[in-house]
Amino acid sequence: MHVAAHWYLRARVATMYGMSIPTTAVLVIDVQQGLFEGKHAVFDSEQLLARINQVTAKARAAGAPVIFVQHQTDVDFLRFQTPSWELASGLHVEASDLRIRKCTPDAFLGTELESLLDEHGIADLVICGVHTEFCVDTTARRAMALGYPVVLVQDGHSSEGNAHLTPSQVIWHHNTTLTHIHSFGPRVRLQTAADLQFGD
Repeated sequence: MHVAAHWYLRARVATMYGMSIPTTAVLVIDVQQGLFEGKHAVFDSEQLLARINQVTAKARAAGAPVIFVQHQTDVDFLRFQTPSWELASGLHVEASDLRIRKCTPDAFLGTELESLLDEHGIADLVICGVHTEFCVDTTARRAMALGYPVVLVQDGHSSEGNAHLTPSQVIWHHNTTLTHIHSFGPRVRLQTAADLQFGD
């Protein structure tokens, strides 16, 4: 079925039964085993998983799609279907959740993400995951460029840090920078995992 027709049918059925269709989706970016253990483990990984699980549980309860984005490479680390590529142990995943594979920091580039969002009638995004300064930042900016307002889960993304900045400094910098970008039109706003609500 054509995407527009699919969305129209969903809307008609929802109207008939007095239901509302969620227009928000959650993107969980690169929460993969290789980035949550060993030398590449991100900062505060265990608590980060708990907060992401909190966000996705709220989304599912509200009927909002949850989309897991997984990065893959041509080398051993994060190679498709290797242990490091798999979703992180402890991450709650349901059969109804959706998955996207990507090869760049941009979850839209060369993937079916945009068409998937269109198919589900999604108008805005909640973003969480890793790494803050790479795939989270790039995908949030691309989302705004495509017209999607973004809620960035303030305590729902993380980093390994680098030689110049601690992980906490990276997180703070991007929380501050992304929320001060005006020129795309749509904006990024912050919500903690605990405060985030769907359907408001």
